[in-house]
Amino acid sequence: MEQTSQAWMWPAEEPFPHPMGTEAKVWVLGAGRFGRLAVERLFKDEHPKGVIVDANPHRLREVPKKNGWITVRGDVFVFLSNQVLSDDQWIIPAVPVHVALGWIVMELGKCGVVHRIPVPHEADPSVPHPIRTPSGTLYASHAAFRCPDDCPEPEAFCTITKKPRPEKLYRMLQKLAIADYGTVVIQSQQLAPGIGGYTGGQLKEALAAILRSPGSFIVATSCSCHAVIDAVRWDGPF
Repeated sequence: MEQTSQAWMWPAEEPFPHPMGTEAKVWVLGAGRFGRLAVERLFKDEHPKGVIVDANPHRLREVPKKNGWITVRGDVFVFLSNQVLSDDQWIIPAVPVHVALGWIVMELGKCGVVHRIPVPHEADPSVPHPIRTPSGTLYASHAAFRCPDDCPEPEAFCTITKKPRPEKLYRMLQKLAIADYGTVVIQSQQLAPGIGGYTGGQLKEALAAILRSPGSFIVATSCSCHAVIDAVRWDGPF
């Protein structure tokens, strides 16, 4: 473990020893603004064990100090590839990449041939406020405005418009039907106002769905209102 003048930092490429890895049940990936908010809001009055990961040591030093927390310096995917992922492990993605998709591609690549491909354009009319990136990633949102970072995601109405909520976006994506594509949706569950995450078990279920049948898949991570959507082609095992 690296020691600095202000904090201890675990290297991302080094697996946690037992029982260190099994005791930290929350992994916050990213120590920027939203990663720091996750630590503050999730553990304001409690002292569980957790991990926060970032490649920038200066960001890690700005994270509120919590008893039992481990700061990890390095790439989030290097970290994930070197740890044992349990079904009840909570992952809070707070980096500007599609973490679930990246993990799935990483795991598929260990046993076969996988390619990231653009999301088919047929998906755009089926999602609210679609926005595409040059790489082919598709973003969707029920909101045509910037949501507050502490939205409690109430069931009945939107906190900004005060109007009834439309159908939950993750459910809309689960029903997405595009010829020659399977659909895998990882539901982001709200753990605190403005803070969402999913479990290791959810990631494993998504991976298993792709492993069962080689072909093209849409892979989405979505909460009730927002989603990031990508696509992969799984050619099967070596």
